[in-house]
Amino acid sequence: MSDGTGLKNRGHSHADVDERRAAVEQYAGVSLERIAKYCFKAEDAAHNVENMIGAVQIPLGYAGPIHIAGEYAEGDFLVPLATTEGALIASVSRGMSVITAAGGTRTKIFRDYMTRAPVFRVRDLAHTCQVLEWLDAHEDEVKAAANATTSHGKLCRIERFPTGRNLYLRFSFETGDAMGMNMATIASEAAGRYIEKETGAVMVSVSGNLCNDKKPAAINMIEGRGKTVVAEALIPAALVEQKLHTTAAAVVETNIRKNLIGSSLAGELGANAHAANMVAALYLATGQDPAQVVGGSLTLTDCEDVNGDLYISVRIPAVEVGTVGGGTGLPTQAEALSIIGCRGAGKARKFGEIVAATVLAGELSTLAAQAAGQLGKAHQELGRDKKCQ
Repeated sequence: MSDGTGLKNRGHSHADVDERRAAVEQYAGVSLERIAKYCFKAEDAAHNVENMIGAVQIPLGYAGPIHIAGEYAEGDFLVPLATTEGALIASVSRGMSVITAAGGTRTKIFRDYMTRAPVFRVRDLAHTCQVLEWLDAHEDEVKAAANATTSHGKLCRIERFPTGRNLYLRFSFETGDAMGMNMATIASEAAGRYIEKETGAVMVSVSGNLCNDKKPAAINMIEGRGKTVVAEALIPAALVEQKLHTTAAAVVETNIRKNLIGSSLAGELGANAHAANMVAALYLATGQDPAQVVGGSLTLTDCEDVNGDLYISVRIPAVEVGTVGGGTGLPTQAEALSIIGCRGAGKARKFGEIVAATVLAGELSTLAAQAAGQLGKAHQELGRDKKCQ
């Protein structure tokens, strides 16, 4: 198979990449001198990209340390963040400093399932009922068909959503330390084919968009997808005033009027200041699927004035991450995971708690900056390209 340059999409050796890049340079009439410079073996990316011509670089910094008292993440962490947005890391670091001075953040994972939802075509309502009755009697067999495709995953729950001549089955999988989307897809196809064979329902698509993958959806906000994580901190009034230059009451009012009422007026799913900012930077640094940043946008940020102290929490219902598979094995991303002790097996839930702690810090700092009227000043000083002013 060839692409628009006429060059076959073959191989991932450096010679193949160089040849393909030269063809793109000729086709576009540009020089790709810097895209040609990268520090890993081309073969290492064979399962991550097609038509490889090089690599792009994103500046990488760190925020922290932040103290986390979680079920899986315990201790002080420097968190790697890849971003091109000036002021972001400084803001997150400020939030982490305040949270740590207040004793740290508590984190907890409440749910951990990756979902895939095939859609089946049925003949009519009577057929729908027949399929559902069969599924009630044979659910263990369907799960066995799915589980036979993987040694790491497990189909745990099947939710039923009939409508018209459609039947949606939302499968929830345990996926170990992988984010698990490919695992869930392969297993769902096997389960779906078994249901087809036994019931006559036709699987139109292995994904019927009720999963819901890489799109903002109320079902993910309510039921969760990947890891549902909550992080909290209590910031003493003195720290709020000395470090954040505001008060608990002012932050609470900002959160209510901005995140809760403003988000409702806009019809948002989620209610937060900029949770996707922290999620994106951390996902890019550590080799996660960047499209899963949409899960971060579903974050609910809550603030309360507790006798002058500031209680702040975030609930992130869809932290879709892994510490094995995907881009986590690429050399620089693997090193970034090593910074937080989350490289390899047995670390995915720890990583999920670190994601929530990082979002909490970013939310705290930005809400405080807005409550104090300092947001524009911070971006003026740290985030603007002087050449563009």
